Amino acid sequence: QLPDQQKMSESPLSWFRGVYLPPALHPLNKTLVKGGKWKDVDSAQEKRRSFLHDFCKKYNSRKQLRTHLVHLVSRIYVEDRHKVLYCEVPKAGCSNWKRVLMVLNGLAPSAHNISHDDVHYGKHLRKLDSYDLKGIYTRLNTYTKTIFVRDPMERLVSAFRDKFEHPNSYYHPVFGKAIIKKYRHNANEEALKTGSGVKFKEFIQYLLDSHRPVGMDIHWEQVSNLCYPCLINYDFIGKFETLEEDANYFLQLVGAPAELKFPKFKDRHSSDERTSAEVVRQYLKELSKEERQLTYDFYYLDYLMFNYTSP
Repeated sequence: QLPDQQKMSESPLSWFRGVYLPPALHPLNKTLVKGGKWKDVDSAQEKRRSFLHDFCKKYNSRKQLRTHLVHLVSRIYVEDRHKVLYCEVPKAGCSNWKRVLMVLNGLAPSAHNISHDDVHYGKHLRKLDSYDLKGIYTRLNTYTKTIFVRDPMERLVSAFRDKFEHPNSYYHPVFGKAIIKKYRHNANEEALKTGSGVKFKEFIQYLLDSHRPVGMDIHWEQVSNLCYPCLINYDFIGKFETLEEDANYFLQLVGAPAELKFPKFKDRHSSDERTSAEVVRQYLKELSKEERQLTYDFYYLDYLMFNYTSP
């Protein structure tokens, strides 16, 4: 997206260095879309794209970039057959998206019989940072790049419920123990030993603490830090709130097989109620007014760039 001569003289790294304005918004290639039923989805898509682009133009004009290119693309999955780049945002349909990428890639016949462990620990899909600089650069410039996002508070509460309200052999001993030790006064021995039973208020205290006892995690990291939407020019912005129609429209755009539809099933804890706005309200009641405000501030950029209504 730079003049050809300039492209030749600049290395991929220098392209991402220094002051950087988002590249021009290119029209989506809609030649493979069949039928007229996608009009509303397409119109919503165009609004999201131009909103994000305008936001980035304003926000990014004086911002120095200090992030290495390879780090910028470390959450992006590659599907070479249909030339798709998908940036993973946990708790926004990512398990089912990875299933779909596996089907597109010819690694599975259907999205419905791929287990959760296969999706997340099977190492079937390549990430963009596993390619050399030329490979990264070429794919960023020529593949269809997509990101799927979710209301930040819903995503946060969904992550808390998934990781702390169910048995978990990683999050309880690693995060739970550290959180209970630092934020629970008079914690009993059992809680300190297992790390189970973290309360939402304690989790928020950890999240907002600049001296966290354990680091951040991708399940509650801001989308602005996972996918860098003002530096990588995403062609398609899907939302969890309209997940199925957005995903199925995107599959049309990239020429996916007609029989491939985005799966509807809930990946884990399928008997649990989905994290809705009402569920979120119940959790936020546990926080003080100040904690609620600070949590919103923490996700302020995500609210702004994806045009979510502040709670």
